[in-house]
Amino acid sequence: MRMTTRRLTELALLTAAALIIFVIELRMPDIAIPGVKLGLANIITVYAVFRYRPGETAMLVAARILLGALFSPNPSTLLYSASGAALCLVGMLTVRKAIPARYIWLCSMMGAILHNIGQMTAAVLLMRTTAVLSLLPVLLLSGCIAGLFTGLCAQMLVTRLYKKPPHDL
Repeated sequence: MRMTTRRLTELALLTAAALIIFVIELRMPDIAIPGVKLGLANIITVYAVFRYRPGETAMLVAARILLGALFSPNPSTLLYSASGAALCLVGMLTVRKAIPARYIWLCSMMGAILHNIGQMTAAVLLMRTTAVLSLLPVLLLSGCIAGLFTGLCAQMLVTRLYKKPPHDL
């Protein structure tokens, strides 16, 4: 199936929105625990998982990650973001097939957990130490909370923006 100009425009606007959210969140002060953040740009990703085809969603996420790395002061952001996002996206696309759209928040929580696992895997490989794994329990807990929040936000977006909501909302 070919992508229409309208669909491409929608994806471009969503990518821009996710990038803006990412840049704003980058400017927020860090939480005391390294790696803990809200991940607000994932609201757009979760919405896209339920609204667009997998390839289109992957395109959106890849563009956001590549462009977001340009705004980040840390060059390793690209590696951590890409590893977390790849695992997160595969997981959410898989979960999406198994759950009704009214449980977007659950898909988002799973994505947050997988994102943290992907980033920790990258950290272990880059730093060549498993010491960073001591942060994993805190990251998983905060990821669940942030994933629930972003999932509920995405749920509201899907409910409000679908012209014809999915049958199970």
